[in-house]
Amino acid sequence: MKTIAEKIAKPAYPVRIMQFGEGNFLRAFVDWMIDRLNEEAGFQTAVTVIQPIAAGLAEKINAQKGLYTLFLNGLREGKPHSEHRVVRCLDRCIDPYANFQEYLSTAENRDLRFVVSNTTEAGIAFNADDRMTDAPPSSFPAKLAVWLHRRYSFFQGSAASGLVFLPCELIEDNGDKLKDCLLKYGDLWRLEKGFGQWIDRSCVFTNTLVDRIVTGYPKERA
Repeated sequence: MKTIAEKIAKPAYPVRIMQFGEGNFLRAFVDWMIDRLNEEAGFQTAVTVIQPIAAGLAEKINAQKGLYTLFLNGLREGKPHSEHRVVRCLDRCIDPYANFQEYLSTAENRDLRFVVSNTTEAGIAFNADDRMTDAPPSSFPAKLAVWLHRRYSFFQGSAASGLVFLPCELIEDNGDKLKDCLLKYGDLWRLEKGFGQWIDRSCVFTNTLVDRIVTGYPKERA
């Protein structure tokens, strides 16, 4: 007997978005918008999710083939409104603590264009104890720096391999601070000068401000 996840068709879109964070906020906000863009605007993009901490949801997400149901409750045209949607844009979720090489290999994806993150307010922080040889490093920026260096090396510093970063961590100037951490790791690890130049010239770091209330699911309607 097929499970619900096996019965629902999921489009085979190229992965153009790397997402650090698999919690409710990104899945109910960013991934919901990507799913609608795919359906309504022909965006045709899948998302690979990276579990940012050791204890996460990768196993559960993959067991459902990346599918999940989002319930929206609120007002529409001044009247109470409720709807649900099966979100189908997630390709897979990778646990870098269990599958570090699989994590690094995603940096070689030529189709990638965007990096989204939400690793809590404390996630964008520099940790001088992180090493490039750690598998993986502890902090999110260090994990990202190792991954970006793999991409920089694989594409030989090509400007076309640069990415657009959309951090959703709730701190002021989140994009600027993430970029600063990455450049600091380049200096700490004594990486080639071209790596820092590639980050500075070929990658775009946006400062975002997001506002959406994401609560738990209605258990009485599960």
